[in-house]
Amino acid sequence: MARAGLTPERLALAGAELADEVGFDQVTVSALARRFDVKVASLYSHLKNSQDLRTRIALLALEELADRAADALAGRAGKDALIAFADVYRDYARQHPGRYAAAQLRLDPETAAAGAGVRHAQMTRAILRGYDLTEPDQTHAVRLLGSVFHGYVSLEAAGGFSHSAPDAQESWTRILDALDALLRNWPPSP
Repeated sequence: MARAGLTPERLALAGAELADEVGFDQVTVSALARRFDVKVASLYSHLKNSQDLRTRIALLALEELADRAADALAGRAGKDALIAFADVYRDYARQHPGRYAAAQLRLDPETAAAGAGVRHAQMTRAILRGYDLTEPDQTHAVRLLGSVFHGYVSLEAAGGFSHSAPDAQESWTRILDALDALLRNWPPSP
């Protein structure tokens, strides 16, 4: 028998919590049914399939991340905005590893356009306007920032920096300083 109060939103949140506990790759409708102590079939009145669940978790994570980034960016510009934005991503990845992984899920174009990923791109571009970048340099810089942030937090989460000095925070600070300097002198010399 299905529990009253189950909704797609509640299931997505529970799936996100499960992702943080066991990893996004381990989240399935079956695993979620076990969490609620219900039969799998009872969840299909709220979800289409495991992919629908995974997409809902990804959209939830993107929304949470966008909300945190917007709060962190309020009233900031230039290097302060860059650091605040980067720290939000790193902190979110550390606090919610499964949700962060979900935020990387490839979405179909229609779903992506309706999700918070658009807000992420807009905020990144807003930061870059403080560096007077125009197209196509702005797009190159958006890709650079995303690559650096994601690469660093992924390596850090995998323990890649835990066996050597200096401390990972010191490297993070220096990387952000280097990004700021690079953006102030964009485009880089050929």
